[in-house]
Amino acid sequence: MKEKNIPRIERSFWERRCRGGLFAVLFLLAAPGALFAQRTITLKLASMAPENTPWGAALNRIAAEWSAISKGEVELRVYHNGVAGGEADVLRKLKLNQIQGVVLTSAGLNLIDPQIMTLSTPFLIRNDAELDRVLRDLQPLLEENINKQGFFTLAWAKSGWVKIFSRREVFVPQDLKRQKLGLSPETPELGQAFKVMGYQMVPTMLQDTLSALNSGMIDAVCQSPALVGGMQVFGIAKHMASINIAPFMGSIVLNKRAWDRVPEAYKPRIAAASRRIANEMGASITQMEAEVIRTMTGLGLKVNQLSPDQEQAWYTDVEGAMPNLLESTFNRELYQKITSILQQYRSGR
Repeated sequence: MKEKNIPRIERSFWERRCRGGLFAVLFLLAAPGALFAQRTITLKLASMAPENTPWGAALNRIAAEWSAISKGEVELRVYHNGVAGGEADVLRKLKLNQIQGVVLTSAGLNLIDPQIMTLSTPFLIRNDAELDRVLRDLQPLLEENINKQGFFTLAWAKSGWVKIFSRREVFVPQDLKRQKLGLSPETPELGQAFKVMGYQMVPTMLQDTLSALNSGMIDAVCQSPALVGGMQVFGIAKHMASINIAPFMGSIVLNKRAWDRVPEAYKPRIAAASRRIANEMGASITQMEAEVIRTMTGLGLKVNQLSPDQEQAWYTDVEGAMPNLLESTFNRELYQKITSILQQYRSGR
């Protein structure tokens, strides 16, 4: 009897095992996400901008869009307020993959591709419409130059214009050449350009601007109105020339290793959402800059409104220095491309 029962017991055992395995397979097929529900890809992004600025708000919106598009699978963790260091610091960390993304200004992008600073050639690109046209035509080339060095350019954004703030009124180049001009040593190309054009240059770190003005070490600065307003520089440098010196650009750059970790199914929508929000942020920056200037004007800032002839004096001044600047400071090939685009745009073509 025992010998007859043994096969029956063994058969029952294996039948239960098979049924259990079948149920497990059916469960996984019915709910494939269950096994990977906790899988999250986290990318850390560093920004110098305070969180309570349009840049900070835009980055938080981008992070939320990433999460929504990927249903929580891809997380963008933003470190605001420069807590990860300056642009040179975060770029080094980006290359080491200690962080996976950074927000860079023109100065930071210049550390990746020195050609990019040519966009900031003084008085070359003169308004938002011209900047839009140049970026439309050259953005693919600029991104290619960045990306081939192991990065991925996620989005670009306009961040306002560099303007002249001074103790005494400035209408033409000679007005500024009589004053000591403070400029950040982190943008040596602009410093070199103004030096070649005959200005009295005094290297001044951004955080030292107010004390340098108070001490008389400098009389004028070239800076974004938003920064001037935040630092209260206009309390001493009470004059702002209406002319735009150069565009202030920003870009979100990821290392390619990190971007490759993002599932292909999400990449197109993530990139599109990031660029849409960055473009919207650029528009809000333009509005904010106008509001900041109005506020400073109400507190005593005087806007020196230049005539067309006075504006032309600045353009002529820099054009005379360009042969030397193209040898020492700005990229000749990119400068010629930008000039060609602007000539066509200004002629209505």
